[in-house]
Amino acid sequence: MTKAQELGCYAEDIAAEYILSLGWKILERNARNHFGELDIIAIDTKTRPEELVIVEVRGRTIGKIQGALDSIGARKLRVLVRSSMEYVNAIEWGGFWRIDVIGITFRDREDLQGWELEHVRDITAGMNILC
Repeated sequence: MTKAQELGCYAEDIAAEYILSLGWKILERNARNHFGELDIIAIDTKTRPEELVIVEVRGRTIGKIQGALDSIGARKLRVLVRSSMEYVNAIEWGGFWRIDVIGITFRDREDLQGWELEHVRDITAGMNILC
């Protein structure tokens, strides 16, 4: 496993622990379909009615040109929306759903113990995204 893959896996583990600390239920991790991969699929049990949440996890180290949250451009957003819609349709989800992003910024690429987490909820709110 490369250092970048190790960093990504660790970022996903941190995000999963954070999601569980919110009281949410994780349904799947690394779900794949022909549009892409979804990092974490969870149920936000704090909303009424409960919402399905597709969580994109972005891990970066300090010193990169783009921060974790800034690394989602228009192309990545389109892929994320397409794969999310495919997943929602495949499981025949009839309720509300959204896409959240969790960014993990590590202070040091060699020592992954120091990090900061940012959580942006419903990144597509109010957007008309052409898929």
